[in-house]
Formats: sequence, C-alpha cells, structure tokens
Amino acid sequence: MNSGQRTSRLYYGWIVVGVVFLTLLVSAAINSLPSVLMLSLEDEFGWDRGAVSAAASIRILLYGLMGPFAAAFMLKFGIKKMMVISIALLVTSILVTPMMTEVWQYIVLWGVLVGLGTGSLANVLGVTVANRWFVKHKGLVIGLLTASAATGQLIFLPLLAQAVDTMGWRFSIYLVAGALLLLVPLVVLGMKNHPSDIGQPALGEEHVEKPAPFTGNLFTTPIKVLVSAAKSGTFWLLAGTFFLCGFSTNGLIGTHLIPACGDFGIPIVIAAGLLSLMGLFDLIGTTMSGWLTDRFDSRWLLFWYYGLRGLSLIFLPYALGTGYTQLLIFSVFYGLDWIATVPPTAKLASDAFGKEKAGMVFGWVLVAHQLGASLAAYGAGVVREALGSYTVAFVAAGFLCLLASLMSIRIRKARHLKATIAA
Repeated sequence: MNSGQRTSRLYYGWIVVGVVFLTLLVSAAINSLPSVLMLSLEDEFGWDRGAVSAAASIRILLYGLMGPFAAAFMLKFGIKKMMVISIALLVTSILVTPMMTEVWQYIVLWGVLVGLGTGSLANVLGVTVANRWFVKHKGLVIGLLTASAATGQLIFLPLLAQAVDTMGWRFSIYLVAGALLLLVPLVVLGMKNHPSDIGQPALGEEHVEKPAPFTGNLFTTPIKVLVSAAKSGTFWLLAGTFFLCGFSTNGLIGTHLIPACGDFGIPIVIAAGLLSLMGLFDLIGTTMSGWLTDRFDSRWLLFWYYGLRGLSLIFLPYALGTGYTQLLIFSVFYGLDWIATVPPTAKLASDAFGKEKAGMVFGWVLVAHQLGASLAAYGAGVVREALGSYTVAFVAAGFLCLLASLMSIRIRKARHLKATIAA
C-alpha cells in the first residue's frame, strides 16, 4: 500500500478536498444571500431591519451549534451521507422561500432550517476531512477549505446582487437552489469517508489505520467532550477569541456591510462587489495562513490577525463617509484577514485535545464564533435603528478585536492537554 501511494500520481485525498471545497463554496453563497436580500425584503414586505436581522442571527447561531453534533454524526454515519442529507434540507428550504408572506416564515426557513443545513456544511467539515486525510500539509488543507467560503462570495455575490437588481430576489433563490442540486452527483460519486476506505494511509503516515467505531451517544457525546474540554484554560481562550472573531466578521461585516453602504447611497451591486473583493483577498490570505500555520507559532499568527483586523474596522466608518478609494483600501486590507484565523485556531485545538476529538472540540469553539456573530448580526441592526448609523458597531468591534489579539498570546503551547479530555 505504501508503494502504491508513492507511485500514484494523485493522492485521492486531494479529490476529496476538491469535492468539499466546492460544497463549502456553494454553502457560502447561501450564507451570503440574506445580506443581498435584506433591502428587497424590507421594500416588498415592509419588514424592519431588526426583524430581518433576527433571522440572520438565528441562522448564524444554529450554524455554529450544529458543529459539534455534525462532527459526531459524521463519525457515526460518515461524511458523505451527512453532506447529501444537508444539501437536501437546504434545497427544500430554499425552494419554499418564494412562497412566504410573513416574517415568521422567513425566520423559520432562513433562520432555523438553513441554519441547520449550512451548519452541517461548515468549517467542522473541513477540519474533519483535513484530520482524516492529512498529516502532512494539514494546515494548508484547512486554510484552503476555509478559504472556499471566501471564494463563494467572490463567485456568487456579484452574480446574486445583479440577479436581485435585474430579475428580482426570487430569481436569485432559484439560482442558488440549482447550484446546490449540481453538487449531489459530485458528492455521491467523488466523496469518500476515510482513506482506509480505499486502502490508503493519511498523507504523511506510513500505515493504513481504520478509524475507531463511534460508540457514544450522538447527542450526549459532544456535550461530554465540551464538559471535559472546558476544564482547560486553552479551550476558553480559543472560544473567547473565536467569539470575537465571529462578532467582527460574518455577523457584522457579512450581514451589514451592504446595508451600511446603502446608508451612504452606494448601489447594492457596488457594495456586493466590495464583499466579493474581500473574498478574493481572503482566498489568498486564508490559504497563506494555512501555509504559515504549518511553519510558525499559531498564537502569534492570531495576535497579528486580530490586531490588524481591529485597526481596519476602526478605519471603516471613515472609509464609508469618504469615498470609493478608501473603501477599496479597507476591502483589500480586511479581506486578507477575513477568516485567516481559522487554520491557527483549528491547529491549536487539534494539538491541545487530540486528533480523534478535534472535530467536536473545534465544533464547540465554532459555537462561540457563531454566538459572537449572532450577537453582532442582531445587535448591529438594533444599533442602526436606534442611532441611524453603524459607526458605533464598527468601532466597538475594532476594539474587541484588539482585545482578542492580546488574548491570543495567553494561549499555552500544547504539552499534555490531551489528557484533559481523554475520558
């Protein structure tokens, strides 16, 4: 088997990475669509910003809460089956959306159901695949799969914004549903659950190792892992910094940048283009972050990532009120750092708590991320309604990122922390 791996032209794990990359890419389009729809839904149905933001807040929260349980379900039933079920749930929810007439229906469809579906196709999926298939280049793979979310913005946001502007928001819904349906045969034919399924070791290992069967309870095991991991200060520092990461990225900028641009008379297509540009530079920044994570201390990488993000958010209100050049500078600078924090955070979790439980532990860290994002998604909408601008929300998020920067260097290097959750 070892000689077969050496003579093979392409390690099959890279094909698995390609399938997961495309799946996460389309999932990113779903997550970015509510920000494009926000103004259209307000105009057509008369819903206020706070009500529409509530759906985004619930979706973001469930996106995170699904993480540790999705990791357990992947261990029990396999990655492929979970991906197909999640895609089916998303397609059903999206196709029902044009029939809605009340805001509670939007909250159920795009808050609850889409939150559950995308939560099973989240960063936990990428971390699980990287841990199963790669020892060598693990950080790079996590960075690449994390960057797929940015690439989804790059490809879909301008297209969706243009579709909403010219064909109406319902057409954009059908466009995303069609992209999801195209994924199904790709996942069914190309996805494998584990390298041992095809008789190969993980890249960087010498021997084929079959995964230990999952014997715990699907719902209580992730909670037991959380209780055990919570005994470590490392877990709380990872969760705390990731809470502030979510607060300052998809919860705030991902949800409210387009409406904030609208407050300054910037057309929706141009505003979506700014997010798309962030996606392009985050593809570069997050992939590079994965490469750096394989080579440098993850704690100091996080220190710089959070610090630079904080400065860019403090600069944002000035950029919005000044002109397109300053917004372009912000988009490039912020985009390089959008989700570059994921590879070093995932590596710190894996190093500290072990390969087998890394998916569930990182899933709980991701819950903290989405709690922060959920708070920002709803809170920024409330602040905008109360004060008439997003300035306070953006500046406050910037200072919180500076706090996260200081918290990052307090994380201990992994020594024997794996014993903490051995039970």
